[in-house]
Amino acid sequence: MNDTARTVGILGGVSAILFGVAAVFWPQITLVTLLYLFAAFVLVSGIFALFEGIMSIGSKGSSWFLRLLIGALQIGVGVYLLRHPQVTFATFILLIGFTLIFRGVFDMVTAFTEKMTATGRTLLLIAGALSLIVGVVVLFQPAASGVAFVWLLGLYALITGPITIALAVDAGKK
Repeated sequence: MNDTARTVGILGGVSAILFGVAAVFWPQITLVTLLYLFAAFVLVSGIFALFEGIMSIGSKGSSWFLRLLIGALQIGVGVYLLRHPQVTFATFILLIGFTLIFRGVFDMVTAFTEKMTATGRTLLLIAGALSLIVGVVVLFQPAASGVAFVWLLGLYALITGPITIALAVDAGKK
């Protein structure tokens, strides 16, 4: 991984941490503010995945196509949310749930198909499993909305942000 990709990974982790802090410490924020924060988080994460996919095209044993796919999906969700801030809470929950599920599956597949250190593989598996679990909980427990929903999303971001930063730093040690 080159320095630019590592920097993008670190910035993605920092944006996740900032989103997580806002969601955990200000759970009373309005849906529109939460929507914009989540859209920014998903956009940065999508750009990071798309950039990684482009940089790994042609690499042996690389899941570059999956990276491009998840990056495009996340960018699409982020752009949709930014262009349609009036979406209902139910639509917002669906978008968040499916985005987290796809991201979790992608991370776990990548952990088994990419060449990486044992630390990187473990961190990616943890992030993928967490994303998958949170996505399923968000989809199947929409009644637990409000503050609990915001906290769940914030805690997810606070856990995956440092993992993303650690993965970017770990990838630079290859």
